[in-house]
Amino acid sequence: MGAMTRTLLDPAITATLTEAADRVRTTSGTQVGDMVEAALLRTLTDTVTMGDDGTAFVITGDIPAMWMRDSTTQLTPYLRFLATCPPLADLVAAVVRRQLACLDHDPYANAFNDGPTGAHYDPEDVCDDPHVWEQKYEIDSFAYPVTLAHTLWRTTGRDDVFDGRAHRVLRTIVDQLRAEQDHDASPYRFRRDTDIPTETLAREGRGTAVGRTGMTWSGFRPSDDACTYGYNIPANLFAAQALLAIGDIAGEVLDDTALAADARVLSGELVDGVRAFGVVPGGVPGDAAPIYAYEVDGLGGVLRMDDANTPSLLSLPLVAPDVYDADVWRATRAFVLSPANPYHVTGTAASGIGSPHTQAGRVWPIALAVEALTGTPEDRVRLLGVLARTDAGTGRMHEAFDASDPTAFSRPWFSWADSMFCEVALVVADETIPDVC
Repeated sequence: MGAMTRTLLDPAITATLTEAADRVRTTSGTQVGDMVEAALLRTLTDTVTMGDDGTAFVITGDIPAMWMRDSTTQLTPYLRFLATCPPLADLVAAVVRRQLACLDHDPYANAFNDGPTGAHYDPEDVCDDPHVWEQKYEIDSFAYPVTLAHTLWRTTGRDDVFDGRAHRVLRTIVDQLRAEQDHDASPYRFRRDTDIPTETLAREGRGTAVGRTGMTWSGFRPSDDACTYGYNIPANLFAAQALLAIGDIAGEVLDDTALAADARVLSGELVDGVRAFGVVPGGVPGDAAPIYAYEVDGLGGVLRMDDANTPSLLSLPLVAPDVYDADVWRATRAFVLSPANPYHVTGTAASGIGSPHTQAGRVWPIALAVEALTGTPEDRVRLLGVLARTDAGTGRMHEAFDASDPTAFSRPWFSWADSMFCEVALVVADETIPDVC
């Protein structure tokens, strides 16, 4: 990818972020405002590396690899400034270019190195590509970059990221999502020599058996844990939303009517598959309202739960606003925020959603942020306070913390969680101090 240098913040970016943090200080206090300003600056200066080829590589924080998911979600709080701060738009465009280059290199991989360094999560993985950190196939690895590119274009009008490579990648995404509607015919395999069942796929790397449903298969969840059943419902709805974005881009920018039509038809097939197989009887005792399952296999297997990582069921209004069923989601939200969800945790410091990816009894700040962003303004104010109080005095968000002892936490530097905290604080500020036209 060429020579790389750490991001040097343009004065316009610094001024924009300082002004935003000042709004937060006015609405939520000095502590929260200081945390927001530090996190907004730290993400850009410490996780983003600019290349001389016009791309930007984004690490997760404490892991020196670039996830398609994290590198998008880490940019969430900056997207509101794209139209008014061109240097930020340039930075986001550079990230999109790198994401598309990664997907062009290996559309089944979830995390990449900064060039052919040979670094791997596990050197014994089946995939030994020196560019690839890990080749866990996750549907959101497509959906996040597509929606980021679409947001950049719709917000600023700039379409320079949609070059020939981007066109090729968008075609690949549609074709691969369609191919994985029949996973038994897929060449993809993932095997890892481990005693941890969520770190490898069953059936010699093919994953557990599935039937044809119209949905598209995923080997792994957004947590990077193996799916129990191969059709992850929030990921399918997120993919359906991303396919609509591909339809927009193909039709309005790339002048590829065939790709636009293919993307929109496939989006409808995924939504129909979710409706037919992924909406199940309610999970809250005494409430018969149908809810979204988390995963199904099309053979009768149903998993009722939600995970902290997004796309999650709780996050559907954020990631799939045009394709989710609001009534089904409201019943689902009641389920996932109740003890009926096996990964809902209640403690003396916080209550929220955890994950089988981390220790039992731990809440994820990301999930608290999603609960806030999909709730009421009062929810946002309350949960922003919870997030600020459970940082263990570090000034940073973590992957997960003990619901009764926030000083027991994992991952001291998790940039995605920092960005979600900033997003909640900025939304609270926007709601409290509306702009006057």
